[in-house]
Amino acid sequence: MLQVCPNGTRAAGVPVTPDELATAVRAAVDVGAQDVHLHPRDDTGADTLDPGHVAAALSAVREAAPGVPVGVTTGAWTAADAAERAALIRSWTVLPDHASVNFHEDGAERVAETLLDRGVAVEAGIFSGTEAAARFLRWPRAREVLRVLAEVTDTDPESATDAAKDLLHALGTGHGRPVLLHGEDGGAWPVLRLAVRFNLDTRIGLEDVLTLPDGTAAVDNTALVQTAKTLMTG
Repeated sequence: MLQVCPNGTRAAGVPVTPDELATAVRAAVDVGAQDVHLHPRDDTGADTLDPGHVAAALSAVREAAPGVPVGVTTGAWTAADAAERAALIRSWTVLPDHASVNFHEDGAERVAETLLDRGVAVEAGIFSGTEAAARFLRWPRAREVLRVLAEVTDTDPESATDAAKDLLHALGTGHGRPVLLHGEDGGAWPVLRLAVRFNLDTRIGLEDVLTLPDGTAAVDNTALVQTAKTLMTG
């Protein structure tokens, strides 16, 4: 499975408004994206869990790409306190298909449980270089998540794949859930190739990387997805 991550927390050069996200996702799906992870933004351009902004982003993307699963972030930068994040999730009027929860963040279990209790699938974000893997594996509801997001934060193309292998080893297979492996910036393409080699789900988009494998700037998310799809099927 190839997921597109069209914006992330980047401040410029990425789709921000619901209409921009809808256009970007539709184009990415047309060239092979099968799932979406996006960051709804407020009127200032900041990531948000506000129910109105979440609903607007989800509704626009679903209208543009019906039937494609759409997820959102619940990162701690959207609201520093886990109780506040949980309250915002409970206030959502339009629910995403899934939402990512970063297990190195304070209150991750509370946020994940709130999502599950609302019927929203959880992507368990496990960052390399943190204690997230051990913490996730200790969580009693680990087997209820949709998938594990194995997120390699090492951006050095020479060492990112080793970091990815270490992360996969720390996670093991006992959790029984599918793994989506991805990297970022300089590590994005080496880690994507490793995911393809290991037959794992992966993702690509302007959240993760701004360049193509040859180092040239990516025009948009579509170019990234098209390139990733070629690597996956070639």
